[in-house]
Amino acid sequence: MSSKKKNILNAVFLLIVFFLTIYSVFKGEDLSDIADTITEASPVFLILGVSCVVFFIWAESAILHYLFGTLHVKAKRRTCFMYSAIGFFFSCITPSAGGGQPAQVYYMRKNMIPVPVATVVLMVVTITYKSVLVIAGCLLAVFGRGMLDRYLYEVMPVFYLGLTLNVVFCLAMLILAFHTSLAKNIAMKLLGFLVRLHILKDKPSRTERLTLTMDHYNETALYLRQHKEVLVRVTLLTFCQRIALFSVTYFVYKAFGLRGTHAATLILLQSTISISADMLPLPGGMGISEHLFLTIFDPIFYGDLLLPAMVLSRGIAYYVQLLFSAAVTLGAHILVDRRQKGT
Repeated sequence: MSSKKKNILNAVFLLIVFFLTIYSVFKGEDLSDIADTITEASPVFLILGVSCVVFFIWAESAILHYLFGTLHVKAKRRTCFMYSAIGFFFSCITPSAGGGQPAQVYYMRKNMIPVPVATVVLMVVTITYKSVLVIAGCLLAVFGRGMLDRYLYEVMPVFYLGLTLNVVFCLAMLILAFHTSLAKNIAMKLLGFLVRLHILKDKPSRTERLTLTMDHYNETALYLRQHKEVLVRVTLLTFCQRIALFSVTYFVYKAFGLRGTHAATLILLQSTISISADMLPLPGGMGISEHLFLTIFDPIFYGDLLLPAMVLSRGIAYYVQLLFSAAVTLGAHILVDRRQKGT
């Protein structure tokens, strides 16, 4: 399937899920009342929430810049910010966030970053990004039973399904990233399988290129295995990155002038939504994230504030992120197009 057809199908799927989500969430609700309540929220705290989203995107660019630096690959900070925004844009619009990394590799390759290096770097970013969720989920499952029983009682199966999928995904990525001989065997067998299906022609030159690529991949992965302090620093920055995005709900809570629930509780509860929805085949967890919010935060955003709070929290954390990263991606696409045309 061509890239153009894939983009069209993804766009159609995104729109269908979006309209179904809007219909299921707002069916029978008075939209004017919701709008009036939203206008009462403090703009100062909402701006702080938007700042968290920008920091969230920037933090990944800082991680990319740091990892490239440790591998002696030159990459400007603003270019890394572009890679980060591109990744989040395509992650937002594709099921299970599957389109983010291929798009990043494409633009990195345009800037002469070797594909094996880009692959390992993005794999490390993904592993740490998911690992923070897995650690938080496991700690909640073991030590936060009281919180889970109080707020997630109705959606506990979804939470455990999401946690299990994230654990399996992290283990698979760790094996591919640091068991390089296995990764090479998988790549070579996949090439052979495609040749047998006559999808690719049997060309010795292609096998040689793949072998050289995997050797470069092995060298990069070996370097990261030997410099564990790099992984520790990336994990710490990823933790701050995740906390920033989860803090959006806390600032929405403050925007409505509410008190009584600690920031840590709000951040942890928001993390359970990401744990539950991240691996599901929905663009940006759309649909499931909204309904989980309405269920989990019902005891916290009491009265008529629950739906407006969901609109603001989800609107800032997902839709502002989507629009902001889309603008950066559009700018990057125009820039690359001009370079190719030599203008």
